[in-house]
Amino acid sequence: MPRIAKELSALDVKRLQHPGTGGNATFAVGGVSGLLLQITPNGGRTWLLRVTVGNKRREIGLGGFPDVTLAMARERAREAKDLIRHGIDPVEQRKAARAALVADQRRGLTFAEATEKCLASKLDAFRNAKHRQQWENTLQSYAMPELGKMLVQDIEVQDVLRVLEPIWHSKTETASRLRGRIEAVLSWATVAGHRTGDNPARWAGNLKELLPPAAKVAKQDNQPALQIDDAPRWFKAIGEREGMGARALEFAALTATRSKEVRGATWDEIDMDTGLWTIPAARMKMDRELRVPLTAEALALLKAVPRHADNPLVFPGTRGGQMSDMTLSAAMKRLHADDVKAGGQGFVDRVSKRPAVPHGLRSTFRDWVAERTHFPGDMAEVALAHKVANAVEASYRRGDMVEKRRNMMAAWADFLTGRDGAGASVVRIG
Repeated sequence: MPRIAKELSALDVKRLQHPGTGGNATFAVGGVSGLLLQITPNGGRTWLLRVTVGNKRREIGLGGFPDVTLAMARERAREAKDLIRHGIDPVEQRKAARAALVADQRRGLTFAEATEKCLASKLDAFRNAKHRQQWENTLQSYAMPELGKMLVQDIEVQDVLRVLEPIWHSKTETASRLRGRIEAVLSWATVAGHRTGDNPARWAGNLKELLPPAAKVAKQDNQPALQIDDAPRWFKAIGEREGMGARALEFAALTATRSKEVRGATWDEIDMDTGLWTIPAARMKMDRELRVPLTAEALALLKAVPRHADNPLVFPGTRGGQMSDMTLSAAMKRLHADDVKAGGQGFVDRVSKRPAVPHGLRSTFRDWVAERTHFPGDMAEVALAHKVANAVEASYRRGDMVEKRRNMMAAWADFLTGRDGAGASVVRIG
């Protein structure tokens, strides 16, 4: 008859010590046959169940002491023996459960987690840190609100459409790049074993059937711009208008900046002494600070604008908050309509014949630089805060950039006010 070990108490177990010689020492603690406390020479303690499974002698680990108490160890030992009596190997069952958990975790990857892993695997593919940052920013801004918490295995075409459709017409280039980046993340997830099936962000034979081609949308959605020769007449007309919306439009034309940059302008961004408006990166589309040289006309406009001590905005709305984009759009529409009523042609885009809109003022400026002056086109791109080639950008971001652009903006102001030709760099054509 096998010897039955004395049933030790919790205090007895706590007092057990390694004998000081040899390797690991084991002590039977009783209560369940085969239950042992193993103590290593350095004092580590773990529970073991020594038992026969079929024809195999097993030592099954039940956890470490004191995290697993004596009572817990005895309960686990009884559960393991009960499995064995039912023909189940606890060790093999544990391995299978662990493998299933790992498989579930691999399949249970969220889109946000997949993006991080995908980007990490593509480090060598990025030209520079800025390129990676652009990837992250685009996905974070547009994809994560809809897809971030979704499991990659659950993402379908309709989910991708929810991300793309709101910006496919208004921000076509961004949306097109975003689609490609979502496709890349999901492609990585498929190859890495986190999802199966077709890629829902694929264009050909997939989203192509549900969205118009990006090139066609971008072409159709060019913002209607003032014709170059209409710009001085328009500028005179807007200058005769009353209201903060008219002043904001006038300032936008003189600086060739975006509507949202003008509407969000604050007095602390403007240095009247140096004639410089510094727009912080946080307010810029390209997340990069822009310095705007202010002409004499722009400074005069700012000095004439009412300034309130309790409001930091240069062009506040009627209720004191930021002016809406609709305010500027409405002012442009009224200007066009009134000109037509007075017997004029209005202010329409040369190609589409649609009435010009605030954003189109930037296109007018760019066309003026290209067609009527010798100012470098790349310098105009910097003034418009467009993305330019790295070498060019580095060149125009030296210390003399602002003064070069100041000359260009002064010539533009001369053109708008009817004094074009005063700048040495301006060449009239026709």
